[in-house]
Amino acid sequence: MTKLTTVELKLLAREPGSIFTILIPLFILVVFGSSIPPGDTVLLPMTLAIAVGLVGLYQLPTTLATYRERGILRRLSTTPVRPGSMLAVQLILQLVLALTACALLIAVAGAVLGAHLPSQALPVAAVFLLGTAAMFAIGLLIAAVAANGRTANGVGVLLYFPLAYLAGLMQPVDQMPDILARIGAFTPLGAFRQALHDVWAGLSPDPPLLGVMAAYAVIVSLAAARFFRWE
Repeated sequence: MTKLTTVELKLLAREPGSIFTILIPLFILVVFGSSIPPGDTVLLPMTLAIAVGLVGLYQLPTTLATYRERGILRRLSTTPVRPGSMLAVQLILQLVLALTACALLIAVAGAVLGAHLPSQALPVAAVFLLGTAAMFAIGLLIAAVAANGRTANGVGVLLYFPLAYLAGLMQPVDQMPDILARIGAFTPLGAFRQALHDVWAGLSPDPPLLGVMAAYAVIVSLAAARFFRWE
């Protein structure tokens, strides 16, 4: 298991997609960060949601679907390393990637841009874990049904943009049509962004938002497990 993790970590570090999932939200933060007021509670939570969304909808499903397409999971079934071990390692490494991207965003926002940071870590951690679980569940479902890595990549990208818009990552929610803003609150990325905004503003996360993320994490994960194919 340790050797498998080491090998997969090296492969992930060399993957251009993993670099872009870190650089894209960082670029957005730096470009727009110079014009935000010191107490802003919008931009940093938004870029954190972007980072997790990119990992969950793009990086995770593309990697797993490509492994199945190349027969890697099937070949693992004939070795002492079970395919389930590969899946567990990938989930851990993708979580590490999301944590790395978010930690870099917070460090740059706090040290360079002087952005507001929440004083309580527990609500932030709870929202982050629920939001990440919801986005990873969708990524796993994409990987489960996609025929190959290219299809998973395309589906993930096509799904990301409408979810990002409804979540208020492309246009402020208060400038969106009311019906779209309401729909966005019931999407996993929208609930994640709003819950992050709440804790950044010093408020308790809204229980319905936590329920939305938890529901996506559980229900979609069960669907992914039902439809997942090892070969």
